[in-house]
Amino acid sequence: MKFFVLLIIAYLLGSIPSGVWVGKLFFKKDLRQFGSGNTGTTNTFRVLGKKAGIAVLLMDILKGTLATSLPLLFSLNVNPLVFGVAAVLGHTFPIFANFKGGKAVATSAGMILAYNPAFFVYSALIFIIMLYITSMVSLTSMISAVLITLSTIILPVAIPAILPQFDWLLTMIAFALTIFIFIRHKDNIKRIKDGTESRVPFGLGAKKEN
Repeated sequence: MKFFVLLIIAYLLGSIPSGVWVGKLFFKKDLRQFGSGNTGTTNTFRVLGKKAGIAVLLMDILKGTLATSLPLLFSLNVNPLVFGVAAVLGHTFPIFANFKGGKAVATSAGMILAYNPAFFVYSALIFIIMLYITSMVSLTSMISAVLITLSTIILPVAIPAILPQFDWLLTMIAFALTIFIFIRHKDNIKRIKDGTESRVPFGLGAKKEN
């Protein structure tokens, strides 16, 4: 019974529509009606600005972290990643925002942070490096997802200090999230092919565009 109650709580935590609430409360704007219509961090940055974007990023990461920490907080002997996935699903299909949410990247990062902080730092470095190279958040998200998934297999052998042992559930979830992230970025993929995808104003990609 405790398992199912906490699973619902994890989903509800993930369902908190950070971008929608920040937009409506402080800017009188519904993110779903501006930019890409997405409620995640990237669209928040574009529509509401840097401060709002950072706030939404931290809130979305925190949702994943809190949800994944529920088994530890309530002494439940279950792999915490199960609850992290529930939060990711909540973030992507939030009950509080008509099931229209973000693209799962930030909340997935929060899940990793609670599961293994060292692996979170490693994953964050991959994201930052790829963002500098591509200057596109969408492309960076997809490439990083692939690299992080591969890392769940390679690191336990190559650098066990970061990921001490192979966790098949982590690999399966990472693989599923990678596919999911690609699906959620289908419009971005089309814009990347057309050369019209938005870029951040730094990195090698931005310099090439200039």
